[in-house]
Amino acid sequence: MDMAKGLLGRISGAVVAAGLLSALAGCQADEPRDRADDGRAVIVAPGRPGEKARTLTPEQAAREKPDDSANAADRAYVRNMVEHHRQALTMSALAPARAAADGVKRLAERIEAAQRPEIGAMEKWSALHPAPQADSGAHPHDHGTMPGMATERQLADLAAASGADFDRLFLKLMTAHHEGAVKMAGEALAGGNNVAVEEMANEVVATQSAEIHRMRAMG
Repeated sequence: MDMAKGLLGRISGAVVAAGLLSALAGCQADEPRDRADDGRAVIVAPGRPGEKARTLTPEQAAREKPDDSANAADRAYVRNMVEHHRQALTMSALAPARAAADGVKRLAERIEAAQRPEIGAMEKWSALHPAPQADSGAHPHDHGTMPGMATERQLADLAAASGADFDRLFLKLMTAHHEGAVKMAGEALAGGNNVAVEEMANEVVATQSAEIHRMRAMG
């Protein structure tokens, strides 16, 4: 009796082990491999819902990658937004000495902290994506015509103001400035083609839309 139980236990264990090995082999067969039969590396491309993942060679993956080359709308947005941000920094630099409300001073600090690094990122992008030779002789853009830009007179008035008068004028001008930036970002999202520019434009929309609501509440 004991011998029969032992034999039965060994048979059961063998069956379970065989089942586990079969299931494991099936899973491995279904999983995409990271190496082709010839040993070359492959890239796993997730399939659409209900479809299996595909394995591609680096050459195949490069051919299937969407074209996100920079176009004229991308370059114009980055070039203009650099100047747009610079004016915001000029206005914000006046706040520590001239603003009366702590909220206005903190807002100016946040604008400085956000937009200065964005200028650096956009300048790096421009260096990596120079305009085609055919566009190199184009006439420079009049940055004063960009949406939301303060005029020279408005900047002079802001620099001359202090206290509560500065706070009111700063909030008025910066709200219009942010609204212009959001409009420019929307145009870039509609007409651009480069993924990095799309990300930068989305960041401007998110950050500056939130600050517009904050400034309206402060005003």
